[in-house]
Amino acid sequence: MTDGPSRRKFRREGEERRRQDLIEATLDCVAERGLQGATVRAIALRAGVTAGLIRHYFPGKEELLQAAYAAIVGRMTEQAKAALAMEGAGPRRRLAAFVAANLGPPVVDARVFSLWAGFIGRASSDPALATAHREGYLGFRDEVEALVGEVLRAEGRAAGKAELRRHAIAINAIIDGLWIEGCLAGDIFEPGELVEIAIATVEALLGLNLREEEKT
Repeated sequence: MTDGPSRRKFRREGEERRRQDLIEATLDCVAERGLQGATVRAIALRAGVTAGLIRHYFPGKEELLQAAYAAIVGRMTEQAKAALAMEGAGPRRRLAAFVAANLGPPVVDARVFSLWAGFIGRASSDPALATAHREGYLGFRDEVEALVGEVLRAEGRAAGKAELRRHAIAINAIIDGLWIEGCLAGDIFEPGELVEIAIATVEALLGLNLREEEKT
């Protein structure tokens, strides 16, 4: 009786791992061949499986590309959110750390940018991909909005939903613009220069010193 549930659990874990392997193979193919060159056959060859096995997990190439794009956007957000695990840090320092994490490795990366740009170029003609992009953008913006809300509440500043939304849109734009600069021409900037510019700009927007220790 105990073997049945154990086997089923193992199978679920194995299938999820294989699905992730197919997504990684798709990203490798897109990086090397572009979206057009990332055929089901090429992806299968890269993953070391048959095209028929891919169709067991994804109905077709479009669904596989959508899953790959969602994976890369989600990964970038999670990598930045990892910077929030700061023992004893207050809201201001957490927001500063989040901004900084979005403007350094592994988020700032030429390969990641190339993948992102390729998918974005296709979004206008692929409604499902456009939806994945919208969800990724809104998820990231929600994260920024929550962080800004924590900062302003800690300062005793009341901020309505509309104000927080505007701040989140602006901060997202600051990060996006500098992220593109860093990915495309990171060698022309001084170490930490983009992070410094981003944090200083966010500080000016909020009227706060994010790197100053909070009063306890």
